[in-house]
Amino acid sequence: MKNSLNGKVAVVTGAAGVLCSVIAGDFAERGAKVAVLDINENALNGLVDKLSIKGIVKGYTANVLDKASLQAAKERIEADFGVCDILVNGAGGNNAAATTGEEFFDAKNDGSVKSFFDLTESGVNFVFNLNFLGTFLTTQVFAVSMAKRGGGNILNISSMNAFTPLTKIPAYSAAKAAVSNFTEWLAVYFAAAGIRVNAIAPGFFATNQNKSLLYNPDGSLTERSEKILTNTPMKRFGQPEELLGAVRLLTDDTESAFVTGVVLPVDGGFRAYSGV
Repeated sequence: MKNSLNGKVAVVTGAAGVLCSVIAGDFAERGAKVAVLDINENALNGLVDKLSIKGIVKGYTANVLDKASLQAAKERIEADFGVCDILVNGAGGNNAAATTGEEFFDAKNDGSVKSFFDLTESGVNFVFNLNFLGTFLTTQVFAVSMAKRGGGNILNISSMNAFTPLTKIPAYSAAKAAVSNFTEWLAVYFAAAGIRVNAIAPGFFATNQNKSLLYNPDGSLTERSEKILTNTPMKRFGQPEELLGAVRLLTDDTESAFVTGVVLPVDGGFRAYSGV
């Protein structure tokens, strides 16, 4: 499925990230006018230069945790392109400040390894807010015009962590679970407004951003990667372009006109595998 998006306006937050940049590029290739948002202005400028060869792409610096920043970006986008048709809430991520150094509680830990009890409130707040509150505020800002017009669709980015939390990253796992729940809530709330709301839940994708998590300096797999692949029936990591089929399906107003409130795994079978 690669239906035309001619005449559509797509807004993508966290667009400088690897996965969302691929999504934004696909929208542009299919004819949409694409507004890419990110807090990192330098990365955003580089992204616009890269994607402009694919179609109409314009960058807007915005902080998804600052509603005034989002509102200012929205006003500029509507002046440039018109009302948003497709909103991708892609801003998110984890942070070391909300990550433990151990998978299981160790009573013999002498403090040299970060435990659950060492996690800071500020670190947990940052990760949870970036993933959940950033989705919440962005939707508040952009969905107003959608609701007034009576149509549009929203795609949230959840995660495998939303179904079964991974060890070491409690704030990120909890936040993505909140994103999945929020997706379902919004789908019900906006149904009468003609707005569909769905989410994709990516599994493990090989990108530069998580290279140190997946690979040792010599290129071999880390212990954590070995566990991931053991529990992924397809026995490999995903490639960013392999998200596009799910994105195209869920954001297509013809093929998926009756689909809302879905959280779709794109994970090589990770979600389905019990380990035995």
